[in-house]
Amino acid sequence: MIKTVNLKKRYTTDEIETTALNNVSVEIGAGEFVAVMGPSGCGKSTLLNIIGLLDDVSDGRYLFGDVDVTAFSERQRAALRKQNIGFVFQNFNLIDELTVFENVELPLLYQGTSSPERKRRVGEVLERMQITHRRNHFPQQLSGGQQQRVAISRAVIGNPKLILADEPTGNLDSKNGEEVMKLLSGLNEAGTTIVMVTHSLIDSKYARRIIHLLDGEVVSGDEVEKRVHQAEEAGPAS
Repeated sequence: MIKTVNLKKRYTTDEIETTALNNVSVEIGAGEFVAVMGPSGCGKSTLLNIIGLLDDVSDGRYLFGDVDVTAFSERQRAALRKQNIGFVFQNFNLIDELTVFENVELPLLYQGTSSPERKRRVGEVLERMQITHRRNHFPQQLSGGQQQRVAISRAVIGNPKLILADEPTGNLDSKNGEEVMKLLSGLNEAGTTIVMVTHSLIDSKYARRIIHLLDGEVVSGDEVEKRVHQAEEAGPAS
């Protein structure tokens, strides 16, 4: 479903060029649940943004399904993204001025779905996510766990093939975090492909496979431990 070949992403300012991703080649099949792990600044969110068609690449290739999207324009990326990808963020990214129902309904408005169909589908998703009793509440009236349920509802309302989750439990306590991970796991069991960026070893156990990133490169788990151990032995730079 997803394939990157020697993917590179560079950010350039007047003074410096930073390589966020360097020769990243990964494949993620339809129906997989993959966790992307690594220390802060290793390129996890950059990779997720490229997979989600929110950012372009500097070099290399990116294939979504059988389509090479490397050179897609922003309009082409937006069209593909709208039909195929749902997003779940650490900070929920709900619109405070909209009710739960209206937040979940929003992607269907963008797709031009009719009003009766929107009402039916939103009602079904809210019931599935066990948040129907909050449908007329606003985000600030909800707990963190409830807000993330709403965010997941919004992510799945368009029946996407792929859900991208960026630290989905980062702002939640352990109980709510576990509930959110069970929701994501259930969606995966129903056939949705999930790629999740996480620092949490507990959350990563829900994934079927882990991709480790370090300094913008894909490495093995053993290599991560080796480099961390070497850094600890070296101590702070003088």
